[in-house]
Amino acid sequence: MIIDTLENAKCYASLLPGFDLALNFLCDPSTASLADGRYEIDGNRVYAMVQTYTTMPANEGLLEAHRRYADIQMLLSGHEWIGYAPLGNQPVEQPYCAEKDVLFVGGPNELIALYPGNFALLLPQDAHLPGRTISEGEEVRKVVIKILMPQS
Repeated sequence: MIIDTLENAKCYASLLPGFDLALNFLCDPSTASLADGRYEIDGNRVYAMVQTYTTMPANEGLLEAHRRYADIQMLLSGHEWIGYAPLGNQPVEQPYCAEKDVLFVGGPNELIALYPGNFALLLPQDAHLPGRTISEGEEVRKVVIKILMPQS
């Protein structure tokens, strides 16, 4: 997991093919005014989902992990905490679903604050629990960009 500011995002462009396309999308001023929904950037290889939701308590929910896609998560407004744990020996709560590219696991996690202007890069080894709150729920707007991982 990498947490950094959008200003520094170009430092990570070489880590993942398609990251530069994602960065262009995130830096476009019109992104903040997009309606909720899915936006293709490069077909199914790189696409964005704009979401509005209310954060949930940090002690609820399951960590998720993906195998085929990396996530870049960036808030447009609001504030949330994202749970994080390296994917390892956690108990599997819901087996991997290839159609949705998601696995749900239990276990402890560390909470990390996410604010507008910074982003989280989550790779397949990063179990995560986004959309959390420490106190009261808060409405947030977020962009999640999915980047297809290179085949090894």
